[in-house]
Amino acid sequence: MTKKDIVMKVSNETNLTQIDVKKVVQKALDAVVESLEKGETVELRNFGVFKVKNRRGRIGRNPRTGEEVKVPEKRVVVFKPGLILKQRVR
Repeated sequence: MTKKDIVMKVSNETNLTQIDVKKVVQKALDAVVESLEKGETVELRNFGVFKVKNRRGRIGRNPRTGEEVKVPEKRVVVFKPGLILKQRVR
């Protein structure tokens, strides 16, 4: 499912125009991204939690040459599904 699919489904079910729904969906996603950029946790009840974690640097290995490569520390977004989401997916 794409963002366009979500917009079309919400538009059909609410009788709002696709343009208005697209603006709302985009603003909601922008708010999530902005919060994650600041390092904040985003909790959507019954859906899940998005948070930013720091992944430690490590020594990796180039699979082609076997040469050791230093992998730097980086920030990654993780998602933990909520209880209702887990139950419905099962």
